[in-house]
This record gives sequence, C-alpha cells and structure tokens, in this order.
Amino acid sequence: MTQSFWESEVEEQAQPPAAEPVAERAPEPIAEPPALALSVDDFSALEERILRTVNLVKRERLARAAAEERAALAEAQSLEQAPLVEQQQQELNALRAERDHVRQRVERLLSQLDALEL
Repeated sequence: MTQSFWESEVEEQAQPPAAEPVAERAPEPIAEPPALALSVDDFSALEERILRTVNLVKRERLARAAAEERAALAEAQSLEQAPLVEQQQQELNALRAERDHVRQRVERLLSQLDALEL
C-alpha cells in the first residue's frame, strides 16, 4: 500500500462534515469501514514479512532454549565445584597464616643476629 493511499484516507476521515444545523441533520446509518484494497504485490510483501517474522521467532526461541540449557549446566557445575572452592579458600588462608608465622620467626632470628653483631 502506498503512502498516498493512506494520506488520502486520513484526509477524508479528518475533514469535518458540512456545517448543517443539528436539527436538520438526518441520522447517519452506521457505515462499515471501507475494505482495504490490497494489491497482489502488497499482499505478497506482507506474507513475506510474516514468514520472516515467524522464522525469526522460531530462531529466537531455539536460541533462548539453548541459552537456558547452558545456564542450567553452568549453575550445576558451579554447585558441583563449590566445595572445592571452599577447600581451596581454607587452604589459602592456612598458607597465609603459616607464611605470617614464618615471617615472624625470621624477623626474630634476624633481630637476634643484629644483637650479636653489636
């Protein structure tokens, strides 16, 4: 459908009826909206757009399902590795504490050596 078709229809609807006195105006029968005149090309273009939209929705649904599956798998792996992470964290904390203890001992030994050199 062309732009001019829509513009002419909008102009027809936008024009107010001729100024008649309210008392003299006959009740207008309810008119059915004019049927849309679709050319074969317009209909084919519409059909093509609908088919592309349907295919797009199908692809997006498949992509969403795949993403949800990957997310579920990642969550399961995360839950599976949580105890290992906890264990590694505890081990790291223990090693840091041991390092601090060794540093204190080395500092004490160095201070004793400094005292001997005097």
